[in-house]
Amino acid sequence: MKSMISAGMDMARFNMSWGTYERDEEFINNVRKAAEEVGRNIPIIMDLSGPRVSEVVGHHVDSSSVIVITDKDKKNVEFGAKMKVAYFAMSYVKSAEDILELKTIIKANGSEAKVIAKIERKEAVTHFEEIALVSDMVMIARGDLALEYPLGEVPFIEKDLLNKSKSLKVPVIVATEMLLSMTYQEIPSRAEVTDEVYAIINGADAIMLSEETANGKFPVEAITSMEVIARRTEDYHKKEYGK
Repeated sequence: MKSMISAGMDMARFNMSWGTYERDEEFINNVRKAAEEVGRNIPIIMDLSGPRVSEVVGHHVDSSSVIVITDKDKKNVEFGAKMKVAYFAMSYVKSAEDILELKTIIKANGSEAKVIAKIERKEAVTHFEEIALVSDMVMIARGDLALEYPLGEVPFIEKDLLNKSKSLKVPVIVATEMLLSMTYQEIPSRAEVTDEVYAIINGADAIMLSEETANGKFPVEAITSMEVIARRTEDYHKKEYGK
């Protein structure tokens, strides 16, 4: 963990779809202890499950559910408030009202944590502006979007949402399979490097690793690669555009 933080890790996301509170409390404390020893602050993101249906491989939204914030999510917010997490990421958002309801629940638990709206459903894409305006940050979750749209449409949706986020001045994260090959090899593919570069050029404020660091064989190398690519892209952009 200390090596990952030293390599450029800026935040830690905990997926609340699996595990136990005892395990997550231990992991959160480990992150904070490692960050303190390295001399950095690493905010914690608690990723709420929402109406998720888990499968042997992967998951999908329970489209029959009329609610977005489940009883499990409410218990997780209570736990997250106790652990003083910095962000709650809300899964399967459909409308701005979902975000406002979550903010009310967070406040009722005595937390000042901010909210990240995960854009995963067609409804979220349709109502993106309203959702973004009441959120502290948005996440373009390409994995679940690929279950909602034909695969070839996802890159264009990503670019459109990045443009809208910049226009609205709402910070945006691009997530899912950014350096997926690094779950089993020490260097990224050329296609992954290009994907990351264009996400940044098109306006991403943050880029996120998932299985690459959660259970991949080369978590430190993945973070190091992402940091190098991001810095190189920023240097190029400043040289070309002066910003």
